Formats: sequence, C-alpha cells, structure tokens
Amino acid sequence: MDRRRAPWWDSSLSLLTRGYAWLPDLRRRHPGPVVRARLAGRPAVVLHGPEAVRFFYDERHVRRAGALPEPVRSTLFGHGAVHSLDGQVHRLRKALFLSLLADPAQVRALVDEVGAAWDTAVGEWAERPRVVLLDEVARVLTEGVRRWAGLPLPEDGADAFAADLVAMVDGFATPGPRHWRARLARRRREAWIAGIVTDVRDGTARVPAGCPLERVALHRDADGEPLAPRVAAVEVLNLVRPTVAVCWFVAFAAHAMHLRPENRAALAGGDPARAWAFAQEVRRFYPFAPFVGGLAAADLTHRGEPIAEGTLVLLDLYGQNHDPALWGDPYAFRPERFLDHPADVGQSVPQGGGDPARGHRCPGEAVVVELLEDLSVRLARLQYVLPAQDLSIRLGRMIARPRSGFVIEAVRAG
Repeated sequence: MDRRRAPWWDSSLSLLTRGYAWLPDLRRRHPGPVVRARLAGRPAVVLHGPEAVRFFYDERHVRRAGALPEPVRSTLFGHGAVHSLDGQVHRLRKALFLSLLADPAQVRALVDEVGAAWDTAVGEWAERPRVVLLDEVARVLTEGVRRWAGLPLPEDGADAFAADLVAMVDGFATPGPRHWRARLARRRREAWIAGIVTDVRDGTARVPAGCPLERVALHRDADGEPLAPRVAAVEVLNLVRPTVAVCWFVAFAAHAMHLRPENRAALAGGDPARAWAFAQEVRRFYPFAPFVGGLAAADLTHRGEPIAEGTLVLLDLYGQNHDPALWGDPYAFRPERFLDHPADVGQSVPQGGGDPARGHRCPGEAVVVELLEDLSVRLARLQYVLPAQDLSIRLGRMIARPRSGFVIEAVRAG
C-alpha cells in the first residue's frame, strides 16, 4: 500500500464488525506515525500517541465543523451542538459548559444529587429479587442530573427518560434497531426540552434561579442572539446525557471489583487517593470511546507524513490507552499505576485529550471522574450476591458493556 495515499477499499464494514479493535489492528498491520485508510468513502488518516494528541487538538490542524457524520449528530450529540463548532463560536459555547461542569461547586452539587438518588434506589433494590446494575445506575444518574439541571419530571416518567438517554449513547455507533431507537429518543427529548426552554424564556415555566437549564435557555451565542430553542435543547441534553453515560463506567467498576476483589476492600475504606486511582484505571482499561475524529483544516504534515486538507483525521483513543509503549502491562487492571505515577493520567485519553478550555476535550471529564469515585466507593460498600451470568465484554459492540449488564441479587446497604 502506498503510504501517502488512502487505499481504494473502504474500512467501514471492518469498523462495524471489529469495533474497538479496528484501529489498533490497522496500526499493527501498517506501523508508522500515520496510517491511511478509507472510511465512508473518504480518505482518512489514523494518529496515535501523546504527540498526536497535541497535534489533533490544535485548531490550526483539525476542525470539527462538517466532521461529525449525520448518524452521530442525529443520535449522540444533536444538530448544532458545541461538538460541531470551531473558533470563537466554539470557545464561547464551550465556556458555558465549563462554567457548569468545571466549577467545583457545581460538580459537588451534581455528585450530591446523584448520591441522594443512589441512597433512595438502594432501598428499592433491597425489595427486589435481582437488579441489572447498568440499567439501575442509569436511572440513579438520570434522577440526580435531572434535579441538578432544573428539569421537571417528564410526563412519561423518570424510567422512560433514563431509557431514552441510554439509547442515545447505546445506538450512535451501530446500524439497526439500536440506532433507530437512539434517533427516536433524541427527537422526543429535544422536542420536550425545547418547549421548556421557550417557557423559561417567556416566564411561564418556573425553574430554580441560576440552574443549568436556565443558564442554557438564556445563553447568548457569538452573534449576541439566544440559541434557537431546539439547539438549546440539544445543549441541555449534552449536559444530561454524558452524565447518564457514567452508568457504563459504574458497570465496568463492578466488573473490575469482581475480577479483582482486593479493589473492593481497598475502596470500601474511603481513601480518596485510592478512589481516584481506581476511577482513572477503570476509564483507561475498559472500552468507552474508540476514537475521535475531525477534518484536516489545511494541508498538513505530521511527523514527516503529508495530510491533505479535508482528510478525515482519527485519533485512536482505545489504542493509546492500551499501548505497551505508554503503559506497563496495559491489559492488566492495576489502579496502583496511577498511585505510583499520578502524572501518567495525562496520557490516558478515554474522553479525548488537550485543554478543555481551549479545545474539544470533554468539559465534563471532572464530573465523570468525581461521580465514578463516589459511586465506586458506594458500590464497594454495597452487599449483594452475584448470580451466574455472562460478564463478557465484546469489543465488536459499540458501546461495549458487560453482556449481562451486571446482574446482582440480595442487595443490602453496606
């Protein structure tokens, strides 16, 4: 294969069948600083490693406008979302998210709301013969983030809202029924929240002063105008949906405690450093986002390799988090690695890299980490029985999860 040209064959089917393993496998077959491919008919380059992270998150190199495929915009992020913007309009919209998701007081308030919802749920779980942890934690997170955001309870109930938020994440990267459920869920919740935004603006809806819902509803974009109600709804969902997606990480945390029970005992003691290291290792070790993508903003060169303007640029997240050149024994689950070398967290990129204030790194990463720390300790203190079930995690499925969702029985508060 000519290393300077994309191959003639398209790898879309390989991506759909190989999932998280697609990019690492491609890199193993074609070693080098840049691997060329073709995806959805477009030439693409695959980058990896800390230097590639810095390159990718430089807006002079990679732009997001026009990069997100329509299926992703119509399920995961929404049309007009901050993820699809560049330049000043992106920075101004991103500042809104950072003011809500990077403010320690806001993060603590969200964690406290989720913790209160967890305590209520655990009492209910004790009355049931068995629960599927991933699904139940999604409901806990939905209730906590709904109250934090200032959203009213939807008419169809909290469980239906939680199911829709999970569907948006579960169906964005796959064809078939899961994808169509995700599209319908987004359409339904955008319409509902857009109506609330309109009511907030005209004063007919009463919400807590200064709550995230009100902040988004009253936000003015770079043109000085408020967001269109549907776009405001998109951004409210981009506060709520990623919080609910933490249910995947909590299920992975339970999986890790099952495979390495010593982690349960260590976490139950409540040591903050241990909880932080465990949360970071869950995010590094388990599959979540396989890669991120953008478009080359100009004719570029990366480590001596040319990249033509408009080329699809992919940054391999899962591969970097399992690169033996960066992580000793990368397929071993060892939270101690972050206790021994805390600075290594900078090369772990489960939710992307770069500076969240200036680039496209997830602004809610601090929320994810603090929620996972708190819920991992709560989970470690929970008493339950683990029945026989299929706990395999299939890398061909995006988004990956323990196959059973992690079923527990005989639940009692610790």
